[in-house]
Amino acid sequence: MTQLTIGILNGDDIGHEIVPAAVEVTRAAAAKHGLAIDWRPMPIGRAALDSHSTTMPEGTLETLATFDGFILGPIGHQAYPKGPGAINPHPILRKHFDLFANVRPTRSYPGIGCIYDDVDLVIVRENNEGFQPDRNVVMGSGEFRPNDDLTISVRVISRKGSRKVARAALDIARSRSKRLTLVHKNTVFKLGCGMFVESCYEAAKDYPDVTVDEVIVDTFAMRLIRDPQSFDTVVTTNMFGDILTDEAAGLVGGLGMAPGLCIGEGGLAMAQATHGSAPDIAGKGIANPYAMIESTRMLIEHLGRVRNLPQALAAARSMETAITSALSAPETRTRDIRGTTGTKGMTEAIVRAIGQS
Repeated sequence: MTQLTIGILNGDDIGHEIVPAAVEVTRAAAAKHGLAIDWRPMPIGRAALDSHSTTMPEGTLETLATFDGFILGPIGHQAYPKGPGAINPHPILRKHFDLFANVRPTRSYPGIGCIYDDVDLVIVRENNEGFQPDRNVVMGSGEFRPNDDLTISVRVISRKGSRKVARAALDIARSRSKRLTLVHKNTVFKLGCGMFVESCYEAAKDYPDVTVDEVIVDTFAMRLIRDPQSFDTVVTTNMFGDILTDEAAGLVGGLGMAPGLCIGEGGLAMAQATHGSAPDIAGKGIANPYAMIESTRMLIEHLGRVRNLPQALAAARSMETAITSALSAPETRTRDIRGTTGTKGMTEAIVRAIGQS
C-alpha cells in the first residue's frame, strides 16, 4: 500500500545529477523502514521546454496537487531563450501552492571547512511576499518603470502572511530550544517591518513556552558572522531571508551545504536546495549532492510528522545518520568540502551507510 506519493522535478543542469542522488538515498532509507513511496517524475525546466515547448507543461500543477510533496531541482532560468513558454517555474510553484515558509537550516560538520564547528540554526524565510516582483502581486509585477530614469519596486507585507510564517517558525522553535528571533528593520520600514513584527508577536501569544526576541537586520548580519551560536530559530521577511541564508551557508561550507524545504498549509511541501543549477560543472559528476539529499530528508521527516507515519520518521533518522557518516571522511565527500570523491561516490557512501545502520 502506497503511503506517500512524491513528485520528481529534476530542474536544470546539475539538477539531473543531484535529484536522482536524493531519490536513490531516500529509496534506500524507505526500503529499510518499510515506507512505501510512489515516485512520479514530472517534466519541468529546460528539458520540458525542449519536449513540450514550455518549462511548465499544461497539467503539471494539477498533477502535483494530488501528491503529498515533491522535489524540485535547481532551475537555470537565466539561460532560457526568450519566448512565451520559457518562464521560471520555481516561483510559480511556490505561489500556486502557497508554500509560504522556506525553512533553511545551517549546521556545521567537522572537517569540511566550516568557519565555526558549532553552528546549528534554522532561518525561516517568508516565501510569497516581500520585494520579489514575481510573487508579491496577483497580476503584473511589483516593479515598474514610469520613465527611463525611474524604477519603482513595491514590497508587500500582510498580516496574514506574516502570521502564517511566524506560526511555522514558532512550531520549529518549540521542537528545538524554544527560542525564536525576529529579524527586521522596523526602525526604517516602520509600516512594513512594523506589521511583520506585530504579527509575529501576535502569533507568539499561542506559544507561551517559546521565548521571542528581535534583532535589527544589519545587526543580525554582523552577529551571524561574529556569534552565530547565539541564535537558534530565526524568522524574517522574504528578501532579508534570501540574503541572510546565503551568508549563513558561507559559515558552514557554502551553498552546497544549504538545504531548504518550502512548506504550505495542509502538509504539502517541496524539497528545494537553495543553490543554483551550476551549468559550469553540469555533467562532470562533481556536484555536491548534500543540499538536495538533506532537503529531501527534511521533506520525508515533515511528511512523517504531518501524516503520522512512523516509517517516514525512521527513514529520515536513518538518512540523517548516514549523511553525517559520509561527511565525516574525505573519501566519501565531494571536493568542495575538502573531499576526494564526486557526486556518485558520496551518494553511494550514504546509501551504504543506510544499509549498515
